[in-house]
Amino acid sequence: MARDLPHFYLRDLGVTHPFQAKGGGGGNRPSDVPSRAAHAQALLQAIDALPDINQTQRSGIYLEVTSRPDEHLKIKSLDASGLTLLRYSDRTNTDDNRENATVFATAKGVEKLRKKVDEFRTENTKDRVKDGVVILGRPKNADLVQSVSAITEAGLRALWRSPSNRFPEEHGTANWEIWLEPTEAEAFIAGAQAYDVVIAADRLEFPEDVVVIGHATCEALASAVRRLAGVRALAAPTITADFFDEQPVDEQAQWVSNLLQRTSYPLHPDLGYIALLDTGVSRAHPLINPALSVDDRHAADPAWAIDDIKGHGTQMAGLALYGDLTPRLHDQSNLEINYKLESVKLLPDARENPHYLLGAVTRNAVNVVEQNHPRRRTYTMASTTGEDTPHDGAPTSWSSAVDQLASGASGEVDTKRLFMISAGNTNNFTFGAGDYLETCDHEDNEIESPAQSWNALCVGAYTEKTQLPLTEPGNALASFGDLSPSSRTASWSSHWPLKPDVVMEGGNWVIGAAPPPMRHGWLSLLTTHHQYPLRSFTFCHDTSAATALAAKAVTELWSDYPTLWPETVRGLFVSSARWTPQMKTHLPANPQKGHYTPLFQRYGYGVPELARARRSASNALTLIVEDEITPYRLSEKTKKPIHNEMRLFTLPWPVEELRRLRNAELTLRVTLSTFIEPNPSEPSRGSKYRYASHNLRFKLNRADENAQRFMARISKLAETPAGPKSNEEDLWEYGSNRRDVGSIHIDQLTCKASDLARRNLLAVHPVEGWWKSKSRLRDELPKCRYALIIEIDGEHLQTELYAEVNAAIEALIATQTVISV
Repeated sequence: MARDLPHFYLRDLGVTHPFQAKGGGGGNRPSDVPSRAAHAQALLQAIDALPDINQTQRSGIYLEVTSRPDEHLKIKSLDASGLTLLRYSDRTNTDDNRENATVFATAKGVEKLRKKVDEFRTENTKDRVKDGVVILGRPKNADLVQSVSAITEAGLRALWRSPSNRFPEEHGTANWEIWLEPTEAEAFIAGAQAYDVVIAADRLEFPEDVVVIGHATCEALASAVRRLAGVRALAAPTITADFFDEQPVDEQAQWVSNLLQRTSYPLHPDLGYIALLDTGVSRAHPLINPALSVDDRHAADPAWAIDDIKGHGTQMAGLALYGDLTPRLHDQSNLEINYKLESVKLLPDARENPHYLLGAVTRNAVNVVEQNHPRRRTYTMASTTGEDTPHDGAPTSWSSAVDQLASGASGEVDTKRLFMISAGNTNNFTFGAGDYLETCDHEDNEIESPAQSWNALCVGAYTEKTQLPLTEPGNALASFGDLSPSSRTASWSSHWPLKPDVVMEGGNWVIGAAPPPMRHGWLSLLTTHHQYPLRSFTFCHDTSAATALAAKAVTELWSDYPTLWPETVRGLFVSSARWTPQMKTHLPANPQKGHYTPLFQRYGYGVPELARARRSASNALTLIVEDEITPYRLSEKTKKPIHNEMRLFTLPWPVEELRRLRNAELTLRVTLSTFIEPNPSEPSRGSKYRYASHNLRFKLNRADENAQRFMARISKLAETPAGPKSNEEDLWEYGSNRRDVGSIHIDQLTCKASDLARRNLLAVHPVEGWWKSKSRLRDELPKCRYALIIEIDGEHLQTELYAEVNAAIEALIATQTVISV
């Protein structure tokens, strides 16, 4: 295992602020001396433990300086006297309320830093008189020394300026963007090869930096950085799609060949498929051919050709297999694709489908591809219509047809289906000079049908693409991590489903001196061209690109857990999403439930994180339940439809561990996912309780509430249309208005660990639905499936929550209780 550098940490010294009296004067009182001396001595030990710069023949050393909790580092003192400040993170960017600084120190700088700490230990500033009052002197350099809790030799991560999840893995080589001091750039480039760091020929020159690409392992680069110095920062490479798109035809083909040699397509019995309902897919492209069989290309209408004439389907295919090709071509690591493609032409080549047939065409497309059954499929559709706009979130014939197909109520094969549908794109010519988000939020840019489908996973777009050429006269329209300008939003009332469910990368636009904003190659995704070998690559953008990326991630997740239901996979994927820091800048300082509305309407639950969806680690605990329930029955006495049963789960919380944590705060996140059967009749379009076959809700007991009282409270209010309300509502972050809509419900609450230990009962219960009718219940009692996903997230608490829960997982199922209501 590669280690960056040795560390010497200072932990909880117990020093609060004994060095300054309340009146503002310093003090060298006897009670202050031990704490002051201990703090200084610990810092001096840390400095003395650093490698000797002179003996190691370095020009300097990289230091990581960490503040004490809730303290501000004195940055000016860390950027003077032989110290150069390279990177600074304030408390808003950390989870432990500490500030961090990365500093390059020469031998002179280290010695001066040591001197300042020693002066703090032994010397005070002079006493002074103000208004006749003697104010005692403070310890010298108190502002700097008091704020520091740790001084260590910095590792590569301390120099990393890209998102932390893009830091290369320790094993294997990777490409690094290396930011160099201009006066030392040539020396670093010349000496890097001796440390097995290969520097690419191209470079960027800025006023204070020279940027090059290095290819190396973590260990090799760490050695070069330590010995050669001159490095100001490290980042993920930012070669853009435009670079590859502008390559000559023969060079593009070489890039394709290189990637193909590094890619494997293993076959196994339970192979997953991404079924693209689009314009067809070209098998001529070498990057697509291995994943798309001749027999897996179809058309919704047998009279249509199956080739991709328009190119959109082949663009989607490339992204669904490889993601954005820009980093994939630049990255020289091996790739394994453990799923394949299917293609169904949904759109004719010469004309548009008649609007009133869109639901039927989609059903035909599903039926034709399911001639090969059973297969585990992720249906992916980036086709929407504006003909139903404005629909205000209410069902349309197309969205209802998708709901039928997902629930298994439609289609020749009786099976549940997972659908990914794009949110639809805005028109750049409608954007003026104002805030682009206001245009995206306007009702004219509401999400297009059928993306408001209850059961489908609707994908919007955000962007992290903001870099433009230095010669570009314009600027990127969207900030890093914010909504892609092309993404439509949900402007409708709260009782229809939250859409989009998630957002993925969809590219950005450039805005010049005057509107409209335009697409740009540097701000686009790179994918496969349908006219290979004439061209290998092309740009892809907007919510289509985002939907292809989402399909890729979902299918990878499902391939890891192939026995999960589609309802569960949808729940896991959406539940893993979080809002970016930029998205959360649109919230006030202390947000209330209503403040989250614009975030949900733009971003859904945010950007999914595949690693979070996969894991059940020591500090992030995920429990999954797949179950079915019979929600309604006829009363034996009155023969009227009533609620039939609810499920009660005794959760296997790690009680002892939670009690030990006491007042530490933990976040509980609950997801409930089910597929409803739609009833799109005109009267039902105005009511979520009459459109959906069934509606389910979840409730958690209070900290002081045992099972008997909990069930009595829930049962008493169960017959109200929306289900029981309770005082616990204030504890949930999003609230029932945002949570209890659609067929996937997510909410979270943060509470003390000791309280969570007592909140170990969770009920899943029905509320109104169109199944709750005499005609539906007379012959049979319909059942519905649901997936329940529960996550405890303790952030950075060093606990082993999972160890205690693992032994109790079986108990979760064993203690599941079916209760008649």
